[in-house]
Amino acid sequence: MSESDRSLRTPLSPGPWHQGERILQQRLGVAEKMESLGLRVIRDFMPEQHRLFYAQLPFLFLGAVDESGAPWATVIEGQPGFVASPDPKTLRIATLPSSADPVSPSFAAGASVGMLGIELHTRRRNRANGTVTELDHEGFTVTVEHSFGNCPQYIQTRELSSPLPSPPKLDTQMERSATLDDAAQGLIAAADTFFVASYVDVDGNPAQRGVDLSHRGGKPGFVRIDDQVLTIPDFAGNRFFNTLGNLMVNPRAGLLFIDFPSGDILQLTGTTEVVLEGEDISRFQGAERLWRFRVQQMVRRRGALTLRWV
Repeated sequence: MSESDRSLRTPLSPGPWHQGERILQQRLGVAEKMESLGLRVIRDFMPEQHRLFYAQLPFLFLGAVDESGAPWATVIEGQPGFVASPDPKTLRIATLPSSADPVSPSFAAGASVGMLGIELHTRRRNRANGTVTELDHEGFTVTVEHSFGNCPQYIQTRELSSPLPSPPKLDTQMERSATLDDAAQGLIAAADTFFVASYVDVDGNPAQRGVDLSHRGGKPGFVRIDDQVLTIPDFAGNRFFNTLGNLMVNPRAGLLFIDFPSGDILQLTGTTEVVLEGEDISRFQGAERLWRFRVQQMVRRRGALTLRWV
């Protein structure tokens, strides 16, 4: 950490982890180590390399919560530079979620959001969460509350196959359902990547809401489908347990699957269950634990992305 970074840090009291994250860290016997590590690597500002990283991205993943309390994961895109950081605690995003996006109706000033910047061709990723402090017809501003990097584990390498056209195309139509159809199940069954939004209200207070947006990856078919229930293996990672820690406290999640060649996206929201022991874990090679997701709502938006990957 540079001297300028140190001068920007303020204490994250009473520490960087909430109850759900600590439960899992204690279970593995790493709570003390993670407390020390978390204070070093989880910042309440963005270091310069993160700020430059976000500014070069043509897309950004977001997690947000609708008025019913359902979390959703989504992705927005723009010409590189559409995400800018005027100072170490601020991100300005020069676009808005589509009007067809289930996030859109409740996306407003004061909303808590989780953000993930990721380069699929380099496997770099950085995460941040905070609060929408300004919103207008051209975009929105987020005041960053937590910022940290992640290792490249489980990220499947992809290259952009076409540049982003300018201007981007009009909003696509939304298809909504309470259940997965055959096409949705087919996309999930073939997926090697998805994104998950989760959140907690500290002390049960929505004014202290923290939203997280995370990446999950594995070999194609790593997500098991049993009708309307998805089972996801959890492999060895950084022991932060941001997602599973949130689910321990608040068992709700939003999932985003992308059909990378077509630009179709599938957004799900539903309830979850964390599985820490049992025979089912051994059925997933390399899994240390599992979590299950029961679909409550499905939204499909065909051709929602102008970007394409190979």
